[in-house]
Amino acid sequence: MAGGPGDVLLVDGYNMIGAWPELEKLKDTDFEEARDRLLDKLADYQGFSGLKVYVIFDAHQVPGLGATFRQYKLTVIYTKEKETADECIERLVSELAKRGRNIYVATSDLVEQHVAFGKGALRLSARELLIDIEQNRKAIEQSVTAQPPAKRNPLDGVLSLDVRSKLEKLRRGGRD
Repeated sequence: MAGGPGDVLLVDGYNMIGAWPELEKLKDTDFEEARDRLLDKLADYQGFSGLKVYVIFDAHQVPGLGATFRQYKLTVIYTKEKETADECIERLVSELAKRGRNIYVATSDLVEQHVAFGKGALRLSARELLIDIEQNRKAIEQSVTAQPPAKRNPLDGVLSLDVRSKLEKLRRGGRD
């Protein structure tokens, strides 16, 4: 999935952590690290997909007003008190919807997928997002390794032996 200009991906953060095997395993021992790895993967994904990524975390059981901040150029949102991530995502879909912009919602919550779809967003399961992230990572690795190494001196094969000898003599401080 490659995003067009202005396209947005809304990610239910804790849903991804619970659905991606690596993060699911990690959250039992180090929840903060699982959240950081998710943000790392999504930041890389934002960089090569062209999508503007918002990551929404539930904070509805934590008193306070919620918070929004930038991390790795991602927009990370902790919901307001008494607001679930699903409610926040639904609100954002409505706020961000405009002509010519696709909005993708990544969650494996079926009810949330249907609600987001009903508001005009495109659904993306946690598994589909993970597969897309991994495929893009592999494509980048292949393109990096497929490029031939740059020649150290591209003129070396073009210049005659006489000219190369004169240049070498000059380089060493001699006169022509």
